[in-house]
Amino acid sequence: MTREASDEASREARLLICDCDGVLIDSETVAASMLVRELSARWPDSDIEPVVLPLLGLRIERVLEESAVALGKTLTAADIDAIRGSVEAAARQAPVVDGVEAALSQIALTKACASNSYTGYVEAVLARTGLGRFFGTRLFCADRVARPKPAPDVYVAAADTLGVAREACLVVEDSVAGVAAANAAGMPVLGFVGGGHATRAQMEALITAGAKHVFDDMRELPALVDRWIEARLESARLATNIKGDESWQA
Repeated sequence: MTREASDEASREARLLICDCDGVLIDSETVAASMLVRELSARWPDSDIEPVVLPLLGLRIERVLEESAVALGKTLTAADIDAIRGSVEAAARQAPVVDGVEAALSQIALTKACASNSYTGYVEAVLARTGLGRFFGTRLFCADRVARPKPAPDVYVAAADTLGVAREACLVVEDSVAGVAAANAAGMPVLGFVGGGHATRAQMEALITAGAKHVFDDMRELPALVDRWIEARLESARLATNIKGDESWQA
């Protein structure tokens, strides 16, 4: 590999994109509990939890709509607004994921947040926890794109807005919907299962959905990012060597 090619690969713009709930903020357990509580109050004859838990990671509105369909129930627009407000109010007070602040401090890449939550909520929780300093205004949320996760829109918006090739973005996600969204955007995904809502089934679901690696301790993240960067550099070196061989043969 020539020095020029090596320098070009080293200077490649790269981006670390983190989901918010369940990756930065340990809020999924809080959200799930509030969803179950609100729906149980409205549908006391239904077993809510087994229906709601597999839907975490989707927009709250979609969780409510699919839960209603699964249970043969109905919710008014006022019900949905009230439940979303209660869930977001509770989640705003959730703690940061253990170890995430130290991990982000050790990673030199530009960072963005891509969330299925609304911008105001994400701004509020990042400001309250002090994590906003890592992301600045690089927030890409469901209310600012046409389609929420599992569609790729928030991830495509992050890459395009920041001028980074999609394959040069590394995503950290905790939900099947999020992994599907990142994969659809053409981005490699690390699955995180260290939040309070994590289960063995969730780990297996993230792998099945296409996560390249699943981990449960944020202290592992800096090393995982380093491995990803090195793999990209190695791919660039191999590609340059192949081109050099073809040029010599010509």
